Amino acid sequence: MVFPKTHGFGANVQALFEPGGLPVWTSEGEPGHVVDIEAARTHVFPAVYPYAKTMPVLADPGYQGAGHRIIVPFKQPAGGGVLAVDNRAYNTRQRSLRCLGERGFALLTERWTALQLTTLSPSKIGDLVRAALVLTRFQHLKIN
Repeated sequence: MVFPKTHGFGANVQALFEPGGLPVWTSEGEPGHVVDIEAARTHVFPAVYPYAKTMPVLADPGYQGAGHRIIVPFKQPAGGGVLAVDNRAYNTRQRSLRCLGERGFALLTERWTALQLTTLSPSKIGDLVRAALVLTRFQHLKIN
């Protein structure tokens, strides 16, 4: 989840979701210039790798090279080539499953407008996102 980067300001917050798309965990905010794979290596992968053997971890193309059973789509071949039919089918299936994670980001950012309009520093945005996570899970009856 990347928050607005107007004039160099912004934050990169990583998140994990249940298979149905409900957010489970969010990371600290990293400065907006930090790319997804770097933020994930710092916050997500150490916690996820032990479980990646037993459950799939789906990611978008920004996580290419993550390894350890992190499932990303195949890249288009260089020079205008076309992916093989099997690889296109794989990408379609992976993206159709990953869209539930995108739903989880929408649950956080669309429901809690404070996340859309924040001008907090990246070090504080993580706290705001975690508060939205708790409220979202409470709203969906996952916390009593």
